[in-house]
Amino acid sequence: MKRFILSGALALLSFATFAQQGRIQFEEYDLDNGLHVILHQDKSAPVVSVSIMYHVGSKNEDPQRTGFAHFFEHLLFEGTQNIGRGEYMKIIQENGGVLNANTSFDRTYYFQILPSNQLALGLWMESERLIHPKIDSVGIETQRKVVKEEKKQSYDNRPYGQLTNVLFSNMYSKHPYRWMPIGTEQYIDEARYDEFYSFFKTFYVPENAVLVIAGDFNPEEAKTLVKKYFGDIKRGGQPIPRPENNEPLRTREKRATHFDENIKLPAVIVAYPAPQIESEDAYAVDILMQVLGGGANSRLYKKLVDKDEIAVQAGSANMSLEHTGIIMVQAIGARGQEASTIEKSVKSEIERIKKDGITEEEFQKALNNMESQYINSLNNTENVAEQLATNYMYFKNTNLINTTFEKYKKLTVQDVNNAAKKYLDPSRSLVLQYLPKK
Repeated sequence: MKRFILSGALALLSFATFAQQGRIQFEEYDLDNGLHVILHQDKSAPVVSVSIMYHVGSKNEDPQRTGFAHFFEHLLFEGTQNIGRGEYMKIIQENGGVLNANTSFDRTYYFQILPSNQLALGLWMESERLIHPKIDSVGIETQRKVVKEEKKQSYDNRPYGQLTNVLFSNMYSKHPYRWMPIGTEQYIDEARYDEFYSFFKTFYVPENAVLVIAGDFNPEEAKTLVKKYFGDIKRGGQPIPRPENNEPLRTREKRATHFDENIKLPAVIVAYPAPQIESEDAYAVDILMQVLGGGANSRLYKKLVDKDEIAVQAGSANMSLEHTGIIMVQAIGARGQEASTIEKSVKSEIERIKKDGITEEEFQKALNNMESQYINSLNNTENVAEQLATNYMYFKNTNLINTTFEKYKKLTVQDVNNAAKKYLDPSRSLVLQYLPKK
């Protein structure tokens, strides 16, 4: 994950403001209960985004109860003591809004986009599910079925649907990144009411959350409403458990094979431990992955797909996470090609970029692409809101939204080449062959 959000959410233009001022303007403060509040005013469209990010993801789960964070993403739409079951989405939609949520390894994020005159509604509803959520047997049983069906459709019955699961479970032996946020149906079925309630009381507390209001609103009115709806919520009052970044480094290549009955073409992934998202090295690795496999003009794509025609798709990514992430280099073979052939070519390109390095021309082109992505990542209010929350939650530095790209511009070709030698170490690699099941 790059240090800026690239989600393609709703096109609520705020880039005009960014272009005119050159910076994203915001104000931030803390409530007495620990809730961090960020306000970003943007009057370019008559809408307001109300979002809240909780510092809880799948890495905070018990290994025997995986999927809890993602389960709560669903469960908190069930309703509250003051919002009827099934009414949460309906109320937002009937007032001209849209809403959604998502869960990752490291955090859970809820957002609503509403007409600007409905700010009070959005804040009240977010505070309601923080104070009075419906965590009961009816909601739990309903969402058990929903989550299991989602897993079937998105993972179990989808071509290459298990690829990330197999990758992460083989890449990590000790760290909780070894399971995916979707979790395991067995553990969700086994969990009791008191376990769900305990998880909520531990992590869904104001001192573990960031509230962002972005868009067309009056800041002083917003502060009054925030205090009204969130000010009286009590702190959780107990230490929030955090897992250690404890994954041991491998000293020799690991190999894994997985067979998938839903695919026809083999895939090969060569993966390495990635620097944490807060590491300065992560910026250099972003550029490196852009040159190696960032699109149709990358080295990997041109060699395997265009020139040798042994693959139909090839690319690479720096999957930065709060703890040690994954550098992933991958290719999907063309019909009739063996996985061993694909693996050999992928490894050859990796070794070539380590040996010869990248050129000044490649560096500038990658930097230009990153700048374009950076600007596009700030092209709507919802993206800006998510980025503000992310920067505070991971870095305690909300202003990174204005300074992130400067870190890329300070890099040199040598910095990127040094990162290639440091991180593309075969003794720490995982080679995964993901094959059709005969």
